[in-house]
Parts: sequence; C-alpha cells; structure tokens
Amino acid sequence: MYRSHVLVCGGTGCTSSGSQQVINTLEAEIKKNGLEEEIKVIRTGCFGLCAVGPIMIVYPEGSFYSRVSADDIPEIVTEHLLKGRPVKRLLYEETVDGDNIKSLNHTNFYFKQNRVALRNCGVINPENIDEYIAYNGYEALGKCLTEYTPDEVIQIVLDSGLRGRGGAGFPTGLKWKFASGNRGQVQKYVCCNADEGDPGAFMDRSVLEGDPHSVLEAMAIAGYAIGANQGYIYVRAEYPIAVARLEIAIKQAREYGLLGKNIFGTDFSFDIELRLGAGAFVCGEETALMTSIEGKRGEPRPRPPFPAVKGLFGQPTILNNVETYANIPQIILKGAAWFAGMGTEKSKGTKVFALGGKIHNVGLVEVPMGTTLREVVEEIGGGVPNGKKFKAAQTGGPSGGCIPAHLIDTPLDYESMAAIGSIVGSGGLIVMDEDNCMVDIAKFFLEFTMDESCGKCTPCRIGTKRLYELLDKITKGQGTMEDLDKMEELCNYIKANSLCGLGQTAPNPVLSTLRYFRDEYIAHVQDKTCPAGVCKDLLSYEIIADKCKGCTACARNCPVSAISGKVKEAHVIDKTKCIKCGACVEKCKFGAIIKK
Repeated sequence: MYRSHVLVCGGTGCTSSGSQQVINTLEAEIKKNGLEEEIKVIRTGCFGLCAVGPIMIVYPEGSFYSRVSADDIPEIVTEHLLKGRPVKRLLYEETVDGDNIKSLNHTNFYFKQNRVALRNCGVINPENIDEYIAYNGYEALGKCLTEYTPDEVIQIVLDSGLRGRGGAGFPTGLKWKFASGNRGQVQKYVCCNADEGDPGAFMDRSVLEGDPHSVLEAMAIAGYAIGANQGYIYVRAEYPIAVARLEIAIKQAREYGLLGKNIFGTDFSFDIELRLGAGAFVCGEETALMTSIEGKRGEPRPRPPFPAVKGLFGQPTILNNVETYANIPQIILKGAAWFAGMGTEKSKGTKVFALGGKIHNVGLVEVPMGTTLREVVEEIGGGVPNGKKFKAAQTGGPSGGCIPAHLIDTPLDYESMAAIGSIVGSGGLIVMDEDNCMVDIAKFFLEFTMDESCGKCTPCRIGTKRLYELLDKITKGQGTMEDLDKMEELCNYIKANSLCGLGQTAPNPVLSTLRYFRDEYIAHVQDKTCPAGVCKDLLSYEIIADKCKGCTACARNCPVSAISGKVKEAHVIDKTKCIKCGACVEKCKFGAIIKK
C-alpha cells in the first residue's frame, strides 16, 4: 500500500509543456529520498485545465499543482511528500484559501462541470487495464452479454436519448436499430470516428489518451447489439499518444479475454483493429471514412444507401465518434433514466467542449446540455483576458457558425444552436474578442474547407473556391455591395447541392458572420477599413508627432527601412514602403504609433 499517489497529466497539452520531464525528475527524487515504497507516480490523461499545465495532483490530500516544472520537483518532494507540507506557491491559486486547501471540484473551472465521457480522464492510468476495471470497467459489457438481449441494449440506448456527439446529433439508438436486422446472417461492422479534424478541437483525442478502454468496451457493446464481430477505430496519425495508448489497450483487452473469441464465456466474439488516417478533413464524414478504411481515396459516397444498410466493404455498418461511445458504458450501468435526467428535453446528457481562443481557462469542459454560452465563457472559462470584450464564439468548427455577444445567453444544445444559425458540432468552441475581424474569421474557415475539399463534387470543389475569392477580395478593400449578395447566393447553392455534410455546412461561418456582423462587411466594402485592424491591406500605420520621443526603436526594428527620423525628433513612416507587419507598434514604448 502506498500512502500517497501523485497523478501527473500525460495528455498531449501537458506533454508538450514538459510533463514527461516532470515525471522523470519526480521518480528520481522519490528514489533519492527512499520513498519508492511509499509514493506511487501515475501518468494519467488530460485533467481538462490545459491553460495551467503541466498539472500534478497529490492524493489523498487532493493538492492541485499547476505549471509545474522539473525544477520545482525537489522542493515538492522534500516539503510535501516527505514532510507533509504542501508548497502553496505552486498550488493552483483558486484551491488556496488561507491555511485551507480546497478541492479541485470547488474551483470555478470544475464547479459546474459534470464529467461523464471524461469521468476517468485524469483519474486513472490509461495504460493499465486493471485501473479501468477498478472503476467498473467492462462491467457494462458483462451486463449486456449476461443480462440483456441485443434488442434490450438498443432500447436502453434509445431511452437514454443519447445523440451522436460527432456533429449531426442523430439518435444513437436509432442508428443501432437500423443496423440490427439479420443478426448472424450477414457480416457487420462497428466503426469509431477518431479523425478529429476541426481547428481547435481536442475532445476525442483527450478521451483516447485518458480512457481508451471506455471506447473499446462501448464498441463491443455496439457489436453485440447489432450482431457484428469486427470493429475499426479510424484515428488520425497526428495523434501519436492516442494511437500508442489504443494499441496498448487493445492488446490488454485481448489478453484479458475482453476482446476476441467467446467474451465472458458467451458465444459472442468481437475484435477491434486500428486504421490510421492521413489527416484528410473529409474523412471525418462517415462514408469517406469507410472508403478510406477500405484502402481507397477518402471520398464520400451518395446516400442512400446509408451505412446501416451498405457501409464498410458493402456491409451493414454503424459509425459513432469517440465521445458518443464514451457515454455508452455509463448508460448501461446507471440506466437510461439517469442519462436522460441530464440536459434538455431534446438534447440529453452532457457535452464536451474544447474551449480555446481568447479565454483565460483554455481547456476541456464537460457540461450538461443546455448550459448557456455565458456560463461556459464567463464562469468556467474565466472570461476574456486583458480587459477585452467578448465579441463572438465559433462553435462547430468550419461547419459551424459564429455566435455574437448579444446571444451569449443561448443554451448550448442542438435545437438552440440550430435556431441561431450555428451547430454544437463535435465540440470546438473558440472565443473571440474585439480584436478579431469577423470577415477574416470567415475567410480563415473558408480557406480551411476549400483546401480540405476532396474535390468529388463541383459545388464544394469550385463553390468554396469562388466563395473564398470573394472574401479575399473584400479583405483587400476591393469588394462591392453586389459581392455580398453574390456570397449569400453562392452559400445557399453550396449548402443545397454539395454531396456530403462537410460541403453542405462549409458556408455556415460565412452565413453566420453575414447575419450578425454585416456592419463589418460593409465597413470593408464601403469605407475600405477593417474595424478590428486585422486586414493588412486596409491598414495604415502613423506616428503621432506629439508622442514620438525620437528613440529610434521603431526605425531600428523596421524590416524594410520604412521609418526615418533623427534622434530625439519625431519620426515618419513612408507608407509606400510599409509592409504593415506591426513591428514598430510592438517596439514603441510611448504609444506613439497607431494603426487605423
């Protein structure tokens, strides 16, 4: 028995900040102080509060250390682990209340969260199947195989109200039901979409890194429900930690007889293989994903027939994303009513959001469906930094829309998001402040979808290109009011005629910004200005003579020698040479240079 357990985040975010060096130093210091038999170091998945990583928690006290470096470890070991005195200066500031140390659950970031899909992330060692089993792991699979018929399993999922967390929000139980016919008579497949491609999204990656067995267990349950014996996880190769932990988890599950032949002594057999994606955004679309698994170019197929009828290798197939599967074991164990008791009438359960952009608490958030955007941004996220004002939030990535500040009290659920021209999507949530140009934001997402178009259908291949050209024209001050009408017409054409969901939703960022921020478009077109000061072609830099001290810092740092002037005299910018890089503004200590 160990008297203390030290959990260190081993997710991608903290790993990139040096958590592995923290672990190595921690283990060395523990050995140096003869504490190997008393202190256990565990590398976990993501804790969620990525903004303050690397993160470390010491149990049983629950002391939460943030921004830990390898240099801090000797002090933590000698003071806390050896002498029992937590190092307060290194603790997450919200957990320190005078002489008392509060639980992490009482901080603003965690207080309103309800972690279901993320229940084991930051709690267990994802590379140890015994720890997953200790937290009721594979109990749901055993219950299904020994207590429920396949149809009863599907009914539980239907009654729970779980909808697909990959973006479309289709009822999960209904999808399973469509594929459940002819059990034992035809080959069927269960697929997992782990090809998370939205900019700023890292929900599925974190689940795979922190709790891979939950996905394996859920896929096996799905296989039992529809009568499939083979599963595939399509995961992008850019997720090396997730891939490595999935490989370990699959191997362990096979060794324990939880994957393979005659699971739990029944006649049910099920196995899982990985397929690595090459980073094509379109392979997040279900039919393109299945085409890629088959070894072909990842392009979508016309529907119908739907995958439940004719999917992978032409056989009945169900496909859900990582987060959807992560909910399944808990629904089986705790019941459909428990899950349906969270969220709203039509959007049940919780949703994981990757909170990023102009926000204090960048990280992973799981809240009940129906939680307002304001609660997520201001209470959980800690608001917009540097005294700036909240301007908008982009939800749903390139397929979503921008929610303006006056709609910040909108509930985050499928129906409410659709009503204002956005989507919940897979869960990316990027916060923007007054320094963001909404025309530029629309252009950014359009450029992404244009580059990622598979090219199979003309509306997407050519339509997004023409739409991008119009946006580019506007950001350069060359647009006309007629261009705004052309863009709306083109957006509606692309939505109505593209082959797959990715093409059909590509215009959403443009339509939502036109709807809520048309004044910015008009400023670009009529006034030839960018109100946020982002679009370079519409900017000009000017030195205010009364404020300039003639320190020459601006001139010395200008890469094109566009600034001239004598020492202790006001300088001047030659606008014909200026490339609008902003280096002069950054170097001026007197606020003498403005961009307008």
